[in-house]
Amino acid sequence: MTSAHTPPGRRPDRADNSTAALDAEFPAGAAVPTNTEPTEPVEPTAIAAAAEATSSGHGAASGHPAASGAGAAGDSGAGGAAGDSGDGAGGRGAGSGGADAGAPAKQRTFAAMSVRNYRLYWLGMAVSNNGTWMQRIAQDWLVFSLTGSSFAVGVTTALQFGPMLFLGLFGGLIADRYDQRKLLLITQCVLGSLAVILAALTLTGNIRVEYIYVVALGLGLVTVVDNPARQTFVGVMVPKELMRNAVSLNTGNFQLARLTGPAIAGVLIAAAGPGWAFAINALTFVATIGALLAMRVSELQVLPRAERAKGQLREGLRYVAARPHLLWTIVLVFFVGCFGFNFPIILTAYAGTEFHGGAGLYGWLNSTMAVGSLVGALLAARRNVVTVRMLYAAAAGFGVMLMVAGATPWLWLFLPVLAVTGLAGVSFNTMANSTVQLATDASLRGRVMSLYFLVLMGSTPIGSLIVGWITEHWGAPIALGVSGVVVVLAALGCGYLAARQAGLRISLDPRPGRRHLVVAARG
Repeated sequence: MTSAHTPPGRRPDRADNSTAALDAEFPAGAAVPTNTEPTEPVEPTAIAAAAEATSSGHGAASGHPAASGAGAAGDSGAGGAAGDSGDGAGGRGAGSGGADAGAPAKQRTFAAMSVRNYRLYWLGMAVSNNGTWMQRIAQDWLVFSLTGSSFAVGVTTALQFGPMLFLGLFGGLIADRYDQRKLLLITQCVLGSLAVILAALTLTGNIRVEYIYVVALGLGLVTVVDNPARQTFVGVMVPKELMRNAVSLNTGNFQLARLTGPAIAGVLIAAAGPGWAFAINALTFVATIGALLAMRVSELQVLPRAERAKGQLREGLRYVAARPHLLWTIVLVFFVGCFGFNFPIILTAYAGTEFHGGAGLYGWLNSTMAVGSLVGALLAARRNVVTVRMLYAAAAGFGVMLMVAGATPWLWLFLPVLAVTGLAGVSFNTMANSTVQLATDASLRGRVMSLYFLVLMGSTPIGSLIVGWITEHWGAPIALGVSGVVVVLAALGCGYLAARQAGLRISLDPRPGRRHLVVAARG
C-alpha cells in the first residue's frame, strides 16, 4: 500500500457514488444515500475495476475467536473500494487503491512472502501465535478448573476484550499518529511480560482467579493499541497490490496456530499443568520482537500520519456512517462477534460436561474447528473477487452451521461439523475484514480498523456474559443454537438495511420458475 493522501478539495468522510461492495453486486445506476454529497459520474471502467477489486481476506492473547481472523488476524484482503487515493471507484478510473480492471481472478497463494520484511513478520507471528493460543486454552481451562463455572470463563473473556469497547477508537488514532513498528515493539514486550507474570504465579502455586482477571484486563488494554497497529502495519510492509494476499496470509497464520497451539496446550496441560503453557508463550514473543528488529527500515513504506487536531475520532465515525458497505458490514460484525465467536466458553462446557472429557478434548475441539478455519483462510488468499451477496451469505451460512452444531449430540459427528463451522466463520471474517480495510482511505485506516475491532472484540464481552449464562443454565447445545439464530437474523437484517440505505429495493418471489431474489434501484 503506497502512502496516499486525500486529494485536495475532497473531504475524507465523503461517500463515493460507487463502492466496490455495492457495485460488485448491485446495479451501477443505483441511487446513493441522501446523506452523501454528489460525486463525479461513475465510469463503466471504474465499476468493473471496483467489482473485480472487492476481495477477501486477532487474537489477543486474544487467541480469542473474535479476534482470530482479524489480526493475526489481521486477517483479510479485499479490493479497495475507495482506493488509497480517496478517489475510489467513483473517481476517474478505479482509484489507486483498487485493483486494476484487468487483474486476474486469482493470484499465487503465498505472493506476499516475496517481500523480506513481511516474510520475517509472518514467521515471527507464526511462533508467537502458537504461544498465544496455548495461553488462551490454558487460561480458560485454569479458570474453569479453579471455579467450575462457565460464567467465570465468560468474565475473563469480558475483561480481556472489554477495553476495546471503551478505548478502541483511541487505539486506532494512536496507530494513525505514530510509527506502527515502534508501537508493536512496545506492545509485544508488554504482552510478553504479562505472560511471564501469569506463568510465575501459576508455577509457584500462588494463582487465584482474581489474579487471572487482572492479567486478562492488562492484555485487553495493550490490545487496544496492538490490534490497529498490526492491521495498519501490513500496508507498511507490502505494496498495495499484495495487501489482499498479505492480510489473508495473516489469517492463515493465525488459523494454523489455532490448529497446533490448542493441541500442544492440551498435551502440555495434561502432562505438566497450565503454568508451563504460560511460560512457553512468554518465550514465543522473542520471535516477534526479533523479527521487528531485523526488518530493513528503508524498505518499509511511509503512510500518511494523522496530525493532532480536534474532531479526529468523529471524522472516522462520519466516514463509516456515510458508506453503507462499511456501516452495515461493521454492524453485522457486531452480532457475529457477540454471538458467533464465543467458542472458548461453549467448547469448555462441551469438553467438560457434554462429552465428559478434559483439557485434552478441549484442545482437540479447538484444533478441529481450526482445520476448517485454516482451509478457509488459504482459499481467501487466492480469491480476488468477493461480492456483497457472498459476504452476507457467508454470515448466514456461519449461523446455520452454529445451529447444526448445537443439534449434533455425538462427538464423532460433532467434530466434522465443527470443522465446517470454522470454515464458514473464517470465510465471513476474512471477507468483512478485507472489505473494510481496503475500502478505507489510508489516512483513516487506523481509526476505521479500530472501529472494526472495537465492534468485533468489544462485542465479545457482551456476548460472553450472555452466552456464558445460557451455557451454564440451559447447556452448551442451546447456546450454540441461539447464537446461530441471532447470526442468521443479523445477516438478513443488515443486508436489507444496507440495500435500503444505498437506494435499492429488494423483493422476494417464491413462485417456481421465477427469480426468487431481485435487487434493483428504487424508482
